[in-house]
Amino acid sequence: MRRVVNGILASLLTTAPAAGGELAVLGAQPPPPTPPHFMLFSGFEGWRDGMFSHGGVLWAPNGLDQDGFIVKVFTGTGNYRYLAGGPGGIAVTGQQIMGSALPGWRFKWDRLEVTLFAGLDAQEHRLAPDDPKSRVRGDHLGARFGADLWYEPAPAVMLAGGVSLSTIGDGYWARGATGIRAFDLLWIGPEALALGDTSYWQARAGMHVTAFRTKMLEWSASGGWATDSAHREGWYGRLGLLIRR
Repeated sequence: MRRVVNGILASLLTTAPAAGGELAVLGAQPPPPTPPHFMLFSGFEGWRDGMFSHGGVLWAPNGLDQDGFIVKVFTGTGNYRYLAGGPGGIAVTGQQIMGSALPGWRFKWDRLEVTLFAGLDAQEHRLAPDDPKSRVRGDHLGARFGADLWYEPAPAVMLAGGVSLSTIGDGYWARGATGIRAFDLLWIGPEALALGDTSYWQARAGMHVTAFRTKMLEWSASGGWATDSAHREGWYGRLGLLIRR
């Protein structure tokens, strides 16, 4: 509708008669760019005992930079290994497929942005060899809750945080990061991350690069050191990509 109205106004301005019988444009301005309403995102991450990829879409009817209703839909798949029963246990390889549909609401105050989500979570886990004591083996349908935070206390300083909780296996994921604006091109700084469930945990600490733009694409990456409840340690890495439309 905005484009139709702007088109009518521009047409009236460009065809209005001016002094001397000539056509003139009186203060005509190009229509403002349409704010993006969709964010398409994808990513890949891995460490010594697992790898995972995901993709999805974020839809904000009022615009990605505005308050209001928002929906996140994403899916992912991956492989992982763990020791059944803890250190010294049997090595189990798991294959996971998951997906979530999460309506939510975004709150924006000047340089602070908070988004809350809640919705449906579906997961499938196939284990080899089978682990009857695993709470996530097989197919599950549950609920997922999440929150994202972005804060810029100063023009060149950022704080970011995120948390995601699932009723399936009491799974959790949480990340915190801070950074500074470098060369007016990207954010760079340290990050910390924790994930797991009632029978397993993993902690990560490293560095991230966020919001590096190349034309329509926006990149992020991070890497560092990870350790888990089975006393395994190693490097981790993550790469992300998004497009705003």
